[in-house]
Amino acid sequence: MGVGGNFWDLLKPYARNEDFDFLRNKRVAVDLSFWIVQHETAIGKNARNPHLRVTFFRTINLFSKFGAFPVFVVDGIPSPLKSRARIERFFRSSGIDVTDIQNSKERVSVERNRSFTKSVRECVELLELLGMPVLTAKSEAEALCAQLNSDGHVDACITADSDAFLFGAKCVIKCLRPNSKEPFECYCMSDIEAGLGLKRKQLVAISLLVGNDHDLNGVQGIGLDTALRFVRMFPEDEILNRLREAGRGEIPFQDGNKPTGDCYGPSTNESSSRMKSTHCSYCGHPGNKSAHLKLACKYCAATGNENCMQKPAGFKCECSSCDMDRKSKELKKHKNWQINVCRKIAIEKNFPNNGIIEMCLSDQHGNFTENEGPSLKWENPRTETLVDFLVYHQQWEPSYIRQRMLPMLSTIFLREKASSLAEGLLLYGQYEFNSIQQEKIRYGHPFYVVKWKKADIAVLCGIHMVPTEQSDQQTVELGGVSESLEDEPDVPKILVANDCWFLTTDENMELVQTAFPEKVETFLQEKAMKESKSLKNKSSSRSGGTKGKVESKSSGVQLSITEFYRSTKVLVQSKQGEDPSKISASDGGAENLKRGRKMSSPNLPKSVRRRLLFE
Repeated sequence: MGVGGNFWDLLKPYARNEDFDFLRNKRVAVDLSFWIVQHETAIGKNARNPHLRVTFFRTINLFSKFGAFPVFVVDGIPSPLKSRARIERFFRSSGIDVTDIQNSKERVSVERNRSFTKSVRECVELLELLGMPVLTAKSEAEALCAQLNSDGHVDACITADSDAFLFGAKCVIKCLRPNSKEPFECYCMSDIEAGLGLKRKQLVAISLLVGNDHDLNGVQGIGLDTALRFVRMFPEDEILNRLREAGRGEIPFQDGNKPTGDCYGPSTNESSSRMKSTHCSYCGHPGNKSAHLKLACKYCAATGNENCMQKPAGFKCECSSCDMDRKSKELKKHKNWQINVCRKIAIEKNFPNNGIIEMCLSDQHGNFTENEGPSLKWENPRTETLVDFLVYHQQWEPSYIRQRMLPMLSTIFLREKASSLAEGLLLYGQYEFNSIQQEKIRYGHPFYVVKWKKADIAVLCGIHMVPTEQSDQQTVELGGVSESLEDEPDVPKILVANDCWFLTTDENMELVQTAFPEKVETFLQEKAMKESKSLKNKSSSRSGGTKGKVESKSSGVQLSITEFYRSTKVLVQSKQGEDPSKISASDGGAENLKRGRKMSSPNLPKSVRRRLLFE
């Protein structure tokens, strides 16, 4: 999708893998169609309404785990060019001749697939119940995402359409991996400009040459490498005009000079190539071979030789005449290549398509004016209505839905508490902030595990009560089909202590610090005390361990490896008629022990002898 010719492979070396905090407190525009198409293809019939399931779980993940403020964008009325290209793509995949479609303008309908439109409409209803802003583009969703990014309304776009760069996107997140240390595969326009030397209009030119969503063909016979080489010849401000010249049959040479006469034949004003000076066939340097047999040429004499030396294989003369000849051949080869490319461009009818150029460079992709701007407002979820919606469409239990929503609700509560906008002290009207249980490292990123205490145990808990061991492995069985939990948010753990209900959620450390600084300070003090106590216990255990070793020697209950081998050596010596006690007590005991070791060593296994050697 987007620019043809494996355009993403060209950009791949300049991708960044960003961590969890990349979108923290940032706005991000999401191409909703990308989510729907991507996961309906991946999940298919393995889940009920995969578009609703993925939108629900991914929105909660993006909002709570990554701390972003998502803005969702849906497609408007597609342009006739894209509708024609979509039909042509379908006909090609079906093996149907597309000639009639290309020549006809009356058969092209701009209406989108009804089933897909229904899926989008249901996802929009779900997002509005979640309190997320949803914008409708005039035509393409990725175009409006790029405009929001270019105008500074959002910090990044989430889409797999590479033509977002043509519409002016500055930061595009192509791949989102929730369960990874680096969940975002990000492409920044600044990196592309620095690495490839290409700017927005040059990328538009490449898409015209290799094809795009609005023109599948591009220019026949021109691939991505050829298009990249041709576009790099001209600066950004000139490239589109150069393509127009090539489309008219002119040859836009890199130096700006246009040849006269037949563009695709030999030029009448081109001077004849300069004749190369005579070179010796023996040494390869300028001059005559017979003259070089009498006296060495100046090139061979410069190396200290009296006579010319025979040229080696692959020899290249570095004289000025040969250098000019090589440059002339390279220039001629380059001009022939350029003429060949321009010939292919000139064959295409109505190239370049000015409608595509105007659409890519336009900054009016939304249904709002420059003065008013887009309406971006995040509201609290309408929980009960949302529960009814998902119960009807997904047939989930209400308690299950509320449990999965809790990370989003806790994030909203902490944000409002941090900004002093919290209307009450209870999360979800039932739970109050109790304490910080521990620090948790997940995918290399630290979190606080926060305990929420149920304020009134008389009120039935609205959260799905699942044992902690089972909650991580739970799957939703619908008609015998198991739904994957890959995109689900972190499931809150349930604790019961002293007749009190507790829930634990993973929260961002900075957010908790801002919302409840006194709780964080208490947790850090308790942690420091525990660490100090642990160090004391370790030091005391070490000192106690030393005494234990001394006692073990006298008791003889358990010997170390060293003591074991030492006792074995003593036994060997005792077999030879010596008293072990005398050996250890006498003044010459050490010498006798060494003697015994030498005597017994040849009969011991190699591993034992090695141990004795390094004792």
